[in-house]
Amino acid sequence: MKIRNKNLKEGRATSQNIQKQVVKVQKLHQRLRNIRTDYINKIVYSIIKQKPSYITIEDLAVSNLMKNKHLSKAIASQKFFKFQTKLTVKCKENNIELKIVDRFYQSSKTYSQCGKVKNDLKLYDRVYKCDCGFTIDRNLNASINLKNAKKYKIA
Repeated sequence: MKIRNKNLKEGRATSQNIQKQVVKVQKLHQRLRNIRTDYINKIVYSIIKQKPSYITIEDLAVSNLMKNKHLSKAIASQKFFKFQTKLTVKCKENNIELKIVDRFYQSSKTYSQCGKVKNDLKLYDRVYKCDCGFTIDRNLNASINLKNAKKYKIA
C-alpha cells in the first residue's frame, strides 16, 4: 500500500494509469476495513458464545489516546466504538449484562491484590511489581480490577 500511495503522491503514475492506481489503493483500504470488521465480529461472537453472566469493559477516551503521536495511527484503525456498539447489541440480544466502567477509573495503576495505587506507571511498564512482593502482568491486573469495579453504568 505504501508503494501505491507513494506512486500517486510523487506523480510516478502516468495520467492514464492514475485511475488504475487510485482503484488499487481503494481496494486495499476496503480489504483492510473488511478484515478489521470481520475480526470484531469474530471476537464478539466468541465472547457471547461463552454465555457469561456479565461483561465489563472500560469506557475509553479514544480522542485522548490519539494524542500519543506514536500510537495514534494504530489506535485510529482499531474501531473501538464499533466494537463497543456491536458488543452492546449482542449483549442485549442474549440478555447479558454489559457493565461500562468510567474512563477515569485507574484499572492499570491500582494493584488488584492490596489496592495500592502506583501513579508513576508508564506505558512501557508491562509487568506490575508491588511492594508486597506480588508480580502480575499489567493487562491481567487491569482486567481483574475491571471485574471487581464497584461503580459502573449498565449499557
